Order: sequence, then structure tokens, then C-alpha cells
Amino acid sequence: VTIFPEELTLPEGAKATFFCNISMENDSGSEYSLNWYKETNHSQAQKTAEISRYKPMTETEKYRLNNRTPAFEIEILNLHQNDSGSYYCGLITFFEPDKVVESNRSQLIVTAARQMDATEVPAMEESNSSKHIKAVLLGILLLAGVAVLLIFGYLTLTYRRGGMTPLEAMQTQFGTWEKPPVVSISTVDYGVLEFQRDQHTPVPPKTQPVEQTEYATIIFPEEKPVTPERGKKHLD
Repeated sequence: VTIFPEELTLPEGAKATFFCNISMENDSGSEYSLNWYKETNHSQAQKTAEISRYKPMTETEKYRLNNRTPAFEIEILNLHQNDSGSYYCGLITFFEPDKVVESNRSQLIVTAARQMDATEVPAMEESNSSKHIKAVLLGILLLAGVAVLLIFGYLTLTYRRGGMTPLEAMQTQFGTWEKPPVVSISTVDYGVLEFQRDQHTPVPPKTQPVEQTEYATIIFPEEKPVTPERGKKHLD
């Protein structure tokens, strides 16, 4: 009969697990049971739990035993410092009731749980919360920056290929803004023209003597029309 591990060191509130292996030279299907014992400061051993050969599992408030023949498992739940000590298992056969085969000893050491000050817990929670908020904000800023860079790069490529400005490319791509139609409206503005008058004293117009005008009638003699006969006579 052997037990392992040889030593366990665990804090309060944890769970300790030990395994006990048995081997029988002449196993004729006889009935047997396995007991678990605890020693404290080399005092008298105390029986803590028991499981029989054909029982698959047994459980109490403090112990849980599982039968995985030829290995038997014991779990010590919700450890306290008074659970520290030496543990071993003992095999009891019914055909030899007076014979108990004991295993070697395994040591269990239960340490005190670390106690935190009342002011330390809120400080740690506040620190973790602030770190979490900073990490989230940093992630959002990084994602926003990457998105802006991608949009700017895409619009730049569109501008170079299509000859459009980045604003026109954005309008074409996303359709979020349409240029309003141009409407021409004729307007008439009225004004008053003012001419500056000469500030000098007005000069009366000069008077000129009345000139006498004589009329004459010129009478030119009437010319006779040139006929072919008159033309010939004139040439002769």
C-alpha cells in the first residue's frame, strides 16, 4: 500500500488530494476496505474516512473519496490550519480481519490565508478599474485613428485616379451630401445719380448783334435732253 504525493503545502480554503494505491498478490475477489488516518504531532492516529472495495464514491462535509481500483482518491475540502498533519491509508481485508497493511506517511501543511486591509481592497479595485478604463479609451482612440487613416488613403487614391477632390470623392462614395442645383435670379438695382454742380457764379450768356441775312434766287437755264441726232450734230 502506497500513498502520494509525499508532501503538500496549501493555503486555507484550498483542497488537498491524496492517492492510495494497493496491490494484492492473491486477489480472489475477496472483500476489503480502505481507511484513511491522520496523525498530529506523532499522537494517536485518528480514522477520518473509509471506503469499501465495491463502493464507487463516498462523501462527507469534509472528505470526498473516489474508488478507482487499484487507486483510491481522497479529497480534503475547505482546508484549515488544524488540518495540517500526517496522513496515511490502511488496507483491511475481511479474510484476515486482524491484519492492517499501512502505507507510508504524507505530510500536509496548511498555511494561513493572506489577509488584506480594508483600505487595500478598494484601492486595488479602483486601480484595476482605472487601468481598464484607460485601456478601453486607448483602444477606441487607436481604432478611430486607423479608420481616419484608411478613409483618407482611400480618398487620396480616388482623387488621383478620377481627378476629383477629396471632398467630391467623399460625396461620391458615401452619398451623404448632394450639391444643390444652381438657380440664376435676375435682379434690378435702382439708384439715384447725383451730379455735382459748379459752385462758381453763373455767367450770363453773351449777346451778339443780329446779323442780316439776304436770300438770292439762282435760275439755271433748262437744258434740253441729248438725243442721238443732237449728239451727231454736235460731233460734226
